[in-house]
Amino acid sequence: MRTPMRGMLAGAAALALFAACSTDESLDDPAAEDTQDESTQWFVQEEYETQLEQIEATFEGPEDQPWLQYIDGDMSDTSEWATDQPMKACFANASISNPWRQTGWITMNQQLKVLKQQGVISAMETRDAGDDDNTQIADIDYFISEGNCDVFIISPNSTAAMTPAVERACDTGKPVIVFDRGVETDCPVSFVHPIGGYAWGIESANFLVDELEEGDKVVALRILPGVDVLETRWATAERIFEENGIEAVDYFTGADPSEIKKIMSDELVKGEVAGIWMDAGDGAVAAIEAFEDAGVDYPVITGEDEMSFLRKWESTGLTGLAPVYSNFQWRTPLLAVEKIAAGEEIPTEWVLPQEPITEEERGDFLEANQGMPDGHYAKFGGEDLAGYPQVWQDRQIP
Repeated sequence: MRTPMRGMLAGAAALALFAACSTDESLDDPAAEDTQDESTQWFVQEEYETQLEQIEATFEGPEDQPWLQYIDGDMSDTSEWATDQPMKACFANASISNPWRQTGWITMNQQLKVLKQQGVISAMETRDAGDDDNTQIADIDYFISEGNCDVFIISPNSTAAMTPAVERACDTGKPVIVFDRGVETDCPVSFVHPIGGYAWGIESANFLVDELEEGDKVVALRILPGVDVLETRWATAERIFEENGIEAVDYFTGADPSEIKKIMSDELVKGEVAGIWMDAGDGAVAAIEAFEDAGVDYPVITGEDEMSFLRKWESTGLTGLAPVYSNFQWRTPLLAVEKIAAGEEIPTEWVLPQEPITEEERGDFLEANQGMPDGHYAKFGGEDLAGYPQVWQDRQIP
């Protein structure tokens, strides 16, 4: 019952490389909310079409190392930074406040050990912003004023707020690598990320549309506003639901399981909920438990590749899909430093594979990650690193 998306959205401006549309002041104005759909602030037709194509793209790079794969495109010349001396990396991290970021942080540190042993990186000084824009801006400015960074790595807390600080880091003349979330500037030597939020929205929403009937209700559970890869997931999904006659309501949850369960319980009191859409799946089990508590049929659900969801999905037999925002990307910025030190070209926009886990594949990923904690992510990509699997099983967070 899916209807074509072609031509359904018009008038969106083109998106510059690395850019994601920023939040608008009108979103804070209750009067403006009556006339302006929040999601239109994030949806850009050109970027949507690009990611739609990238879903089917051929990736360059080692077949068995998806964290080094990329879609062919513009390359950055790094020869000016080539060195035979170990480089000091300065990492401004948004946070390690959720299981996805914790999994990636563990993997990143195991990759760091390898590069330190090889003499590529001397040290990585890290400052954690604790999910606060002002803290991360201060962290980046501290690194700049310290003057001891050979390369900056930045995982932005939010998109628009972090852009000026990233530009200041670029102004030092040192290479800057941005990963995970984007900023509104093309100054970094590389922006590392899986395909993106539009691809997540396309695949997750179309899955629900194919499994549901026109007029069915979907509850969308969103973790927080203002982050490009999250906002574009929902902006895309919302349009697909509208075009296919699916009733969708959305809530911000802060990824709090108790809040998720309360929202779902309240919605079930109002009537039948046929589907759940999530922009991040670490609260999926709480949502499913609300249906169990109410004694009603399970919904069709899109979660994520977190182990708790994969296990609950298997044990219940519900209809599901695990979208993936490839956690193995946490290795890539450090491997980009290795290439910079060697003076090798690297992708200017380093687009990594992003493939959801289907029901047919679920068993393979459960088996491959047997013994991992519930907060672990199946596509973490650290199986070849020292410490596997013990470090991830023990959740040894540096």
